[in-house]
Amino acid sequence: MPTTAPAALAFADVTTSDSALRRFLHGLPGVDAVGLEARAASLGTRSIKTTAKAYAIDLAISMIDLTTLEGADTPGKVRALAAKAVNPDPTDRTTPTTAAVCVYPDMVATAKAALAGSDVKVASVATAFPAGRAALPVKLADTADAIAAGADEIDMVIDRGAFLAGRYLEVYEQIAAIKAECGDRARLKVIFETGELSTYDNIRRASWLGMMAGADFIKTSTGKVAVNATPANTLLMLEAVRDFRAQTGVQVGVKPAGGIRNTKEAIKFLVLVNETVGEDWLDNHWFRFGASSLLNDLLMQRQKLATGRYSGPDYVTVD
Repeated sequence: MPTTAPAALAFADVTTSDSALRRFLHGLPGVDAVGLEARAASLGTRSIKTTAKAYAIDLAISMIDLTTLEGADTPGKVRALAAKAVNPDPTDRTTPTTAAVCVYPDMVATAKAALAGSDVKVASVATAFPAGRAALPVKLADTADAIAAGADEIDMVIDRGAFLAGRYLEVYEQIAAIKAECGDRARLKVIFETGELSTYDNIRRASWLGMMAGADFIKTSTGKVAVNATPANTLLMLEAVRDFRAQTGVQVGVKPAGGIRNTKEAIKFLVLVNETVGEDWLDNHWFRFGASSLLNDLLMQRQKLATGRYSGPDYVTVD
């Protein structure tokens, strides 16, 4: 299996200066927006039935990063979320666990303790989430604190202001520094906030920038803005990780986050994965959903397939 070893050596010649990095990123093929959106829409019409649907539902459940990122988060809320991650449907113990629970750094220790003995990972947003506007030492300290508390994964957000101003080397160096802080202790997800990058060309450039700097995952959004994950921007990022692996041998994961609320939408994203990058990414080590509200609908659809009856939202816990 391809690794997530740093790819910096493969791009050493283009990461020595802002001008060299700009030439490389702006030399990437331009995105045909109409064609991209048409392909995403076309793949979304694929019909998935019966056995394949049951498989897709379980796969989607196993790919969810169950998340709470609110100022009012309490240890009790985090423990309840962890319990749901480990046992999403108490009436059916065959239900898969979710991939991870994602919390702020100060809640990592609580989540870690609650998830002890399970395979569910603890992810933590760091680096001045969600704006990403802080000095690098602050971002590094935020990351170090989360890892020391037990985080298995770090979700960092780039400084979109720096990226949009064309300070690509600054963004690259910050990602590389956070990746170095993570070392082999935690996987790094790099969040672009695609809704603020304005163009598909910028999303492609950000994808390559993040992967070149050592991202283990590239992630669409924080879930804190109006435009989050869409089939088109996720398809574009899937194409980027496919092309990056072809060039470097390094496999990078993808995480669409925000706005994916029901089973039908989740299955469309899984079709995008299967048709664009193939089975190598159809695993929660390489693909995640940042969509906590999605889990309840998946559970209701799973119950319907098993019993023939639609139980309704009153039969699943409220996050």
